[in-house]
Amino acid sequence: MAIDPREKIVLFIDGANLYATAKAIGTDIDYRRLLAEFQGKAYLLRAYYYTALVEDQEYSSIRPLIDWLDYNGFSVITKPAKEFTDSAGRRKIKGNMDIEMTVDALEMAPYFDHLVLFSGNGDFTALVAALQRKGKRVTVASTLTTPTPMIADDLRRQADFFLEVATLAKTVGRTHAVDRPAPTTEDQD
Repeated sequence: MAIDPREKIVLFIDGANLYATAKAIGTDIDYRRLLAEFQGKAYLLRAYYYTALVEDQEYSSIRPLIDWLDYNGFSVITKPAKEFTDSAGRRKIKGNMDIEMTVDALEMAPYFDHLVLFSGNGDFTALVAALQRKGKRVTVASTLTTPTPMIADDLRRQADFFLEVATLAKTVGRTHAVDRPAPTTEDQD
């Protein structure tokens, strides 16, 4: 990864996309180690984590993670997910955070040198190009190791650097443990 230690960097994490990528390569992300990894490389201004939440559920499996991130150095941005029924009668949930991430990245642009985008979504290609026109460097973190790559080819080509999440997982990942118990409040320091 080509991050100059003199750079001011920001992390923009598309939560749903990074979750799907980590699951596809058989790992979980240790977000404490992820923060430490980037704090050790340059001046980390901020780490943003974006996700949509289903609001009408009594318990959301993502809520403990969101709370932990919020208390441990991440700026968490959420919005309510939209529920709908498709033409086949199946219940679907839509929770795209692309616009929020794009607006925030462009607003933050005067304050950072390098953006690390954790998403393979090709919709971000225009954002990467816009940031580059402002003199910013952009690293895109996703994976090519899955049978179907999790990153859009246009996005990978537009980015200044590509960070393979499978490689990053060697330092910030945990392999899936089939019998691992759910996190408790003691685990959430």
